Amino acid sequence: MFLAWLALAASAWAGIVDNVRLALAQNNFSAAESELDSYHNARGVTPEYLEAYSWLARAALDAGQYDQASAYAKQTRSLVSEQLKTRPLDADAHLPAALGAALEVQAQVLAERRQRAQAVALLQSALRTYGSTSIRARLQKNLNLLSLEGRPAPPLRSSEELGGKMFSSAQLKGSPVLLFFWAHWCADCKAEAPIVTQLRSEFADEGLRVIGPTRLYGYTAQIEHASPSDEMMYIDAVRHRFYSGLLDMPVPVSTYNFDVYGASTTPTLVLLDRAGKVAWYHPGAVPYGELRSEIEKVVAR
Repeated sequence: MFLAWLALAASAWAGIVDNVRLALAQNNFSAAESELDSYHNARGVTPEYLEAYSWLARAALDAGQYDQASAYAKQTRSLVSEQLKTRPLDADAHLPAALGAALEVQAQVLAERRQRAQAVALLQSALRTYGSTSIRARLQKNLNLLSLEGRPAPPLRSSEELGGKMFSSAQLKGSPVLLFFWAHWCADCKAEAPIVTQLRSEFADEGLRVIGPTRLYGYTAQIEHASPSDEMMYIDAVRHRFYSGLLDMPVPVSTYNFDVYGASTTPTLVLLDRAGKVAWYHPGAVPYGELRSEIEKVVAR
């Protein structure tokens, strides 16, 4: 009987992140905190606990409770720092998820309070500390949201390419450009592809160029640890199946581009104006009407 109870408890604890997220989705902070207290009393502070705890900060931010969001985020960072005394950040996937969320929330709270310079400084400091870890792109994304628009677009690099031949600098000069960052596993990217295809056609006369950077992730739907050559073949198969209207779109393949543009969210859409400056930066899927409106603004300049 006792062993059965232990198995049941372990199963419940293993889902602490999902349990907390479910409670917060129902706007029930008390239930979320109760879940965390029960877990903490039984198992203490673990990486899973920290990721679950970080969701309190995210939910408070979404609810406009900035003081509470900041407090949750600071506590998450403090507890993660204790964990990092005995293990690297990427030793457990829950730790970068927790720390990345905490830093993101702190920066967004500062921005909401019109303390943009402090938010930028926080993220720049975090990039110096964690720039070689898995949260680099996430930190860069948040920094880009605050500071990339209006600046010259970082140049793209590629170790390999798929699709059409990459545009030269001369071909891009004076043209508006849409960067469509996508991933082979990303359902939202596949749903965005027909929108991008249609808009590329509609704005062809205005010279709109579309480039679709992607990267290797080390796995495919069939292979848990895929070689680069196997993953490239899989990416090309995905491209032909789900991106048939964009087969001539240049696809530079490089982690560097994702890091520089902070494309930790896929898709990430970036519009460059005719002078090569970032006019619009958007992590996440965008409906047809909104994306068309943003392209119209760039084309009209």
